[in-house]
Amino acid sequence: MIELTTDRLYCRQIQSTDWPFFLSLYEHTDIMRYVSDKRSHADIHDAFDSRLPLWSPGSPHWLCLMVFDRATQQPLGVTGYIHREDDCAEVGFLFIPQAHGKGIGYESLRAVCDYAFHDGGIRRMIATVTAGNHASKRLLEKTGFVQEGELREAFWLNGQWQNDWLFGLLRHEYR
Repeated sequence: MIELTTDRLYCRQIQSTDWPFFLSLYEHTDIMRYVSDKRSHADIHDAFDSRLPLWSPGSPHWLCLMVFDRATQQPLGVTGYIHREDDCAEVGFLFIPQAHGKGIGYESLRAVCDYAFHDGGIRRMIATVTAGNHASKRLLEKTGFVQEGELREAFWLNGQWQNDWLFGLLRHEYR
């Protein structure tokens, strides 16, 4: 099982006992406003179940890591990545509002990138963010991602077509 630690955080692969927290993330309107329309419990559970199998580099499913505060053991969110090609992966993250603006996302994303680039065999990381999600954009850029483009009307959300911002980070650019 993959475990990552930072000064303040402990990240480990998601487990079946994490279902209540996962459900609370995916049902939280503010957290999901740039991610997804309201989903049924069954759809959320399917997404959860797809992340449970043991993961190793090259696995076809998401490496989904629960992010915990090391001092309090409070769950703060989820992060991880999925291989899109052998050496290219898409990163993703969701955090509770209480974790916003405290550097938690940055610290956890650095840990994921460190692992992906040094141990996971990844050459290129990508991220897709719904246009208007400035907090995620700032987090990605702070970590070193570069906005590489925008896909117009790429994603149906909140009853209308949304643009997607595309980001990339190459291993040799990462510091």
